[in-house]
Amino acid sequence: MNNLLEQENEHNKPKRSKVKLTLLIIGLLLLIGIGTASGVGLYIANALQPVAASGQEVRVSIPQGSGSAQIAKELETKGLIKNSSIFMYYLKWHKQGSKFQAGEYSMKPGMTFEEMIDKLNNGEIVKEDMIRITIPEGFTIDQIAAKISEQTPWKKEAFLQMADEANEFKSETNFTIPDNKNLKHRLEGYLFPETYEFKKGSSEQEFIERTLQQLDKKLATLPADWKDKLKERGLSVHQMLTIASLIEREVVVDEERALVSGVIQNRLKKNMPLQIDATVQYLFDKSKDRLLEKDLQIQSPYNTYLNTGLPPGPIASPSLASMKAAIYPEETKYLFYVTKKDGTKGHLFAETFEAHKKNIAESKKAGN
Repeated sequence: MNNLLEQENEHNKPKRSKVKLTLLIIGLLLLIGIGTASGVGLYIANALQPVAASGQEVRVSIPQGSGSAQIAKELETKGLIKNSSIFMYYLKWHKQGSKFQAGEYSMKPGMTFEEMIDKLNNGEIVKEDMIRITIPEGFTIDQIAAKISEQTPWKKEAFLQMADEANEFKSETNFTIPDNKNLKHRLEGYLFPETYEFKKGSSEQEFIERTLQQLDKKLATLPADWKDKLKERGLSVHQMLTIASLIEREVVVDEERALVSGVIQNRLKKNMPLQIDATVQYLFDKSKDRLLEKDLQIQSPYNTYLNTGLPPGPIASPSLASMKAAIYPEETKYLFYVTKKDGTKGHLFAETFEAHKKNIAESKKAGN
């Protein structure tokens, strides 16, 4: 009997050994699985963390049409994220990446995924070094030349030469300038006054081209009948800009622009000298506080005290408001105006010379 039990035990030993081995293998596999999962989890958690922070700026260039995978790879290459694949999974999980904008970005190591995503979504690109220049309304070519020589890398002499030899500029309005040897500067009045920005390295020629093109654009915003109105009065675009420049230099109060334009029109119709001080001031390098009688006798085609009609061309860069006033003058019987001396910089208007003299006297009293 004992022999039979011993034989049975010996027979069952291999079975028990196999079960133990199987359980051991399963246990080991579970431990490996848990260890692997823990390792993967730690790896992902680490990859989601920002790289070591640094104050060193890193430039990231995102070409137009770049996909989120290409952007993720660029961020990894620049050392801003640890793993581009993890970043991609993060984008998909948070439904991001479809609004990233092209351009050059400035980032720093240590930025979180959220900070980089916000920057890319908002298009917070690095602004290029720019040349910024403002041309005030009523500035002359000479004043513009002085300003750009002081505030930009451009040369005054090169600018003035181009402004006087302007035939090569492709602007619709440029082609309306008459060939008149009496013009002080060919492009006077044609460089639209505004604030402009140019990439560093731009030239004087690019500046002139932009200002001429801007004038074309501004004229295109005028009412559709503006050219017809000029034809009715027998005026060219060049003459309109000339009148607009006179208004610009004479008028400060906006409401008076069209009224002064009406006075100019009335005097032209009667073939009266315009007698506009600004045309005499144009003859000097710097404006005078007060013109003397001898100044009014300076021989020049621009002197509207000695000559009837309009001067050869504009005397400054007029605003769009002055252009509108030149095209659409106010209907009036006024032939004279004088500046008030009360500080308002407005004018007193008169139909007759006698009334004008009274206005002059009244103006002087107000200034005392």
